Amino acid sequence: MRDRMNVYFPPELLKQISELADRKKLSRSAIVEAAVASFLSPDGADRREAAFARRLDRLSRQMQRLERDVGLTAETLALFIRFWLTVTPPLPHDSQAAAQAKGRERFDGFVEALGRRLQKGQSFLREIPEDIRHQEPADES
Repeated sequence: MRDRMNVYFPPELLKQISELADRKKLSRSAIVEAAVASFLSPDGADRREAAFARRLDRLSRQMQRLERDVGLTAETLALFIRFWLTVTPPLPHDSQAAAQAKGRERFDGFVEALGRRLQKGQSFLREIPEDIRHQEPADES
C-alpha cells in the first residue's frame, strides 16, 4: 500500500526530474522515490565516505610524488650549481664578451632541446629510477 504525499519543487528541479523520467522511461514518482530512498539509505553515507577516502588516498599519492619530484629537482639543481661553481675558472676580462655570446648560443640550444623533450612527453625525473637500476649491478661488481 502506498500513501499519497504532495510535495512542491522549484520549477528548475521539477524540469530536471521530468527530463530524467523521460530519459529513463520511468514515472516522476519513481524518480523521486528512488532519490529519497537513496538519501535516507544508511549505507549512502558509507559509500560517500569510501569515495572520499579513495579520492584522498589518490591525492596523497600524487602529493608524495610531487614532493619527491620537487626534492629531486632541487637537489639536482643544487648539485649542478655547486659543481659548476667549483670547476669553472674565472674568465679574463677580454674574453667575457665572446663567452657571453657562446653562453647565449648554448642556452638557446638547451631551450630547444628542452622544448623537444617536453613535446615528446619525455621527463628526466622518470628516467632517473631507470638509470639507477641500470647502474646498481655495475656498482656491486
